[in-house]
Amino acid sequence: MNPPLKFVNNSIEDYAIQTTYDPAKNEGSIVYNLSLVKTEDLEFAISVLKDAHKTGLSVSGRVRFLEPGEKISSFTIPPGNTGICTMCSITFDGILIRHGIPIRPIGGGIVEIENRTPVRFTHIILYENTTIDPLQVLMSQKTTSVTDVMRKGSGNILANIREFHMEAESLVGQVLDELSGTGFSPVLDVGMPNVPLLGVPVSPQFIGIAAIGGTNPLAAIREGGRWVQVQAMKGLMDVSEMEEIRDY
Repeated sequence: MNPPLKFVNNSIEDYAIQTTYDPAKNEGSIVYNLSLVKTEDLEFAISVLKDAHKTGLSVSGRVRFLEPGEKISSFTIPPGNTGICTMCSITFDGILIRHGIPIRPIGGGIVEIENRTPVRFTHIILYENTTIDPLQVLMSQKTTSVTDVMRKGSGNILANIREFHMEAESLVGQVLDELSGTGFSPVLDVGMPNVPLLGVPVSPQFIGIAAIGGTNPLAAIREGGRWVQVQAMKGLMDVSEMEEIRDY
């Protein structure tokens, strides 16, 4: 018998529950995205990753580079390529769950940014309706202008949205306070109870919370005319295996 199709919302829940990351101590396991770039483009990629972190368009400044032939879980980096592991924003869902806040993943999409302020989702793919990560799909459609946001403050970035019950609002506030100053800054916008967030409706008595997509820096590398292949939500990794992009 063939295994049943696994929709992205189920994968998110599986990974989020296994996340143990504590940003204040910078310890524990995170969910990572694995991307490939041509080794000759690595210097360019590093400069974009640095800029994305400086301008607040990456979830975290922590990265891990993998050389050709190096293995991660069951995947081997092909010849001529360098692997880049970046933190996935689903790590944030795991942090909320560990603080006793149940979350419902809604979907991933493109958010229009004007003067460094999020305006609205212009595209969204609901997690419960797809087996492929929405940000991976939208990035391949070349719908982003992350570089414009980095340089001018306006453009289109990758983001995702989840909701939590309004009873947990003060708890979520505490988590966001704890995150400030940790270098882990996934949050794009937080809504109000029963009110759509950036144009996306939420369930009755729920509040929406939007996060920056962890693959934005890779979208910016692609916008620079370089070849990039992204595998979002590739697996779990201990954060101690990663280093700060500013150290490169």
